[in-house]
Amino acid sequence: MKKKQKVRNSVKAVIIRGGKLLVILKRDQEGPYAVLPGGGQKWGETLADALKRECEEEIGTSVKVRKLLFIREYRSCQHEFAAVSPEVHQVEFYFKCKVNKAYEPAQGIHPDNGQVEVRWVALDQLDTVQLYPRTMCSILGDLKHSVYPIYLGDCN
Repeated sequence: MKKKQKVRNSVKAVIIRGGKLLVILKRDQEGPYAVLPGGGQKWGETLADALKRECEEEIGTSVKVRKLLFIREYRSCQHEFAAVSPEVHQVEFYFKCKVNKAYEPAQGIHPDNGQVEVRWVALDQLDTVQLYPRTMCSILGDLKHSVYPIYLGDCN
């Protein structure tokens, strides 16, 4: 019998301070890359509650969840990681978030697998950390002049 396939909801925090974006640096068998803090929504959680929990776990701080910026779909079978995990279908909700002004990047109490570091990266230097999804990199530099939310589509 074939396994029932499911779509997974995920939330991500877009935290910008002083022209820098807070990212999680990770490493896998392919090498280093960066993602935004966040993760999967659990049954019964609102998107905002899931994002608050994930940020506590991964970056060790609470966040104030603001407006929805982006919605992204990711179907792994359509992208370069299809051979590694071909059956992922995820819908990601990217929210503008704020951290306490005194926050310094730190690992949280339950970092993700492969999570190496939490770091501020200048918006004009995002290509140096291989941030995923790459589609978002060009948009992040001009958030003030866009209309939200933006549907990014099925992209990586």
